[in-house]
Amino acid sequence: LASTLAAAVALSSSTVSAFVAPSSSISIATTTHLKMSEVEQPDVSAYMTGARPEGTENYIMQQTMVRVKDPKASLDFYCNVLGFKLLMYREFPQWEFNVYFVAPIADASTIPEDEDGRWAMCMNTPGCLELTWNYGSEKEDAKYVYNTGNGDSTGTSDGQKIKGGFGHIGITVPNVYRACERFKEMGCDFHKSPNSGGMKGLAFIKDPDGYLVEILPQGKMVPEAIDCMGVAAEGGEGYKDNSK
Repeated sequence: LASTLAAAVALSSSTVSAFVAPSSSISIATTTHLKMSEVEQPDVSAYMTGARPEGTENYIMQQTMVRVKDPKASLDFYCNVLGFKLLMYREFPQWEFNVYFVAPIADASTIPEDEDGRWAMCMNTPGCLELTWNYGSEKEDAKYVYNTGNGDSTGTSDGQKIKGGFGHIGITVPNVYRACERFKEMGCDFHKSPNSGGMKGLAFIKDPDGYLVEILPQGKMVPEAIDCMGVAAEGGEGYKDNSK
């Protein structure tokens, strides 16, 4: 931890890599570079230990649902840009909506061909994303038709931004900087490149509806000198609360 934090501090006297756990062993000289919060922090250690409550042993965090304007554009993004696969879909013309479940399936040949098999696999796959298309939304003129939850005025009656609750979904990749170079080449819209802002080594891109997708490393957060947008690791404006 000390070596990781020291490397981050070396990049800038005011910014560090994100998600570095606090430790009492860090020297005073190091912590003088950090702006520490004065808010009393809750003790959450009890939630990291012990058995799951009885009856919940086989529960799965199976899905997050977002509404999308154009299902084809969304499937192109999640399957061709992020590498997910369409695991299952259902069409409900009587109610004028469809749902499409995508997930990072390593081997598409494992997806069953029959509907019952696809349903069973989908319901037992953690981390699916349910894309819901309400018929007619694709014909609306606006680029974005759904509020993303991040200080967004889309869909509000008075045109004012709301303080949203939903923030983003996230994926992890072997190397954030290489992944972002690919995303840039594919024409993705960046909300934050790896070196912009105060948190170095992570990025945010937007899906076709403006929802944020966080890009995090599968290993250590190691900033590189220059990112895909030409932003240097040194410096930065600090953390920004996207809900406002």
